[in-house]
Amino acid sequence: MAFDARVLSGIGVLAAVVEARSFARAATALGLTQSGVSRAVARLEERVGARLLQRSSRAVTLTDEGRRFYERVAPLLAGIEDAAGEAHETSRKPKGKLRICVDALVGRVLIGPHAAAFLAAYPDLSLDVVVRPHLGDLVAEGFDVAIRSGEPQPSALIVRKILETRVLTCASRAYLERRGRPARPRDVAQHECILFPDPGTGRPYEWVFQRGAETVSVEVGGRLVVNDGATAFAACAAGHGLIQPLEIELRLRSDLDLVQVLSDWSDERFPLYAYHPSRRLVTAKVRAFIDFVLAARD
Repeated sequence: MAFDARVLSGIGVLAAVVEARSFARAATALGLTQSGVSRAVARLEERVGARLLQRSSRAVTLTDEGRRFYERVAPLLAGIEDAAGEAHETSRKPKGKLRICVDALVGRVLIGPHAAAFLAAYPDLSLDVVVRPHLGDLVAEGFDVAIRSGEPQPSALIVRKILETRVLTCASRAYLERRGRPARPRDVAQHECILFPDPGTGRPYEWVFQRGAETVSVEVGGRLVVNDGATAFAACAAGHGLIQPLEIELRLRSDLDLVQVLSDWSDERFPLYAYHPSRRLVTAKVRAFIDFVLAARD
């Protein structure tokens, strides 16, 4: 028999009649008319092909077929109620597994440094973190939320900006002693630059310098293109060339003796966005995670 949603509705009405032992009292409990309750039970009986209730002027009782039927479905109804109650509780209290998808930058600056504090704040939660360069299909792959760096990709997902961080320009002291310090943005074109590819296009990010409302794009060159931040920082610290790190990441690399250059041209902002599937209901664990990231960004 193919599933009919009306059967489930009818079973709920039947349960109310059995518990109340009266069509009238069941109608009151359900907020229906007595005739509406009677019709719902009649449709259920027609659907299952058996008479389920014995009606009389004094009482309503289950028939033998009705008793066997009700004994089978009553535990299922209880299970549905329990599941609904658990889902409601979960919607208010963060618990269970939170599966998130992030890119390497987000993993380094937000997840790694703050995962312990997040899990300590929510002892009923566990984190399953997947680090990869592409967003993918969050729904099909079972992710609750994603956080990615850069402008948002075209998507049917809900997208929320998490933060903006400044784009800085740095080099090692040894490199600056050897090649000199750029005095203006266009001077950078004469320097060796460590380039980072845009995951969306595969081409190196454009170097942009911003001072207030003034923006200057510089065509830079470099023989080193690297898609890993730790490797790029190491090459810069070793004196290879200039690098454009994000301020939020540079804060975590206090072990590196890097010097910021063109500090008055560092008003460009780079964003991070959160993506999640639900357009209507956001689970408590997703809300808790996003709120935690918003608090941790500073």
